[in-house]
Amino acid sequence: MSHTATVFTPAGTPLSDRTVGEIVAENPSQARVFQSFAIDFCCQGGRTLREACTLKGINLQSVIEQLEAANAGASVSENNPALLPPLELIEHIVSKHHAYLRSDLPRIHAMSERVAKVHGGHTPSLVELFEVFRTMAEELDSHMVKEEQILFPAIQALCAGGASVMPLDGPVAVMLQEHDDAGGALARMRELTNGFTAPPEACNTYRALFAGLVELEEDLHRHIHLENSVLFPPLALSKAG
Repeated sequence: MSHTATVFTPAGTPLSDRTVGEIVAENPSQARVFQSFAIDFCCQGGRTLREACTLKGINLQSVIEQLEAANAGASVSENNPALLPPLELIEHIVSKHHAYLRSDLPRIHAMSERVAKVHGGHTPSLVELFEVFRTMAEELDSHMVKEEQILFPAIQALCAGGASVMPLDGPVAVMLQEHDDAGGALARMRELTNGFTAPPEACNTYRALFAGLVELEEDLHRHIHLENSVLFPPLALSKAG
């Protein structure tokens, strides 16, 4: 999976020619529409809606109609983290998304390991599912540490009016690649589970695992979107002092 940088189009650009990343940044409720069509708005947020629909073989007008309906039904009081200034956005990412991962990755790991051991003999895809999840979870743990100890403090220093202690291009490029890796792992897990659909005979742990993976996918997509499409793009305009 290759990352496409989010581009923010000029005011007045038709919805079909706006990038999917900016559409979600403007209205987070649109994320559910894109998820229902399996359109990647985080790692591939730089594609226009038209390009994304063409790639997926989806009717553009159908997606536009659902986006407009979601926009009309959105609460005006809905909090949009994409509107937060950088320092507050970093705090939001750490307190909400990083905290979620640190809480739920161990829980999902335990369920995935158990399901693989109990059911993997007759459903080998569950063994691969566990391996893909375990690798992704380990990489996400390392990823969060690098953000919290290296990249985020550098951004905070820059926003506070000082000079960054290092060029940010390199660390941001690493984070983007690791986001792509996580997105690829999520996509593979979705393939292995038939869209996280448990079979009728699945036990409670089996079902809870798939429900947990659905929640993980949704949270991680929003998490990556906020970094790729909101927090990181302005850094391209900043130079280390």
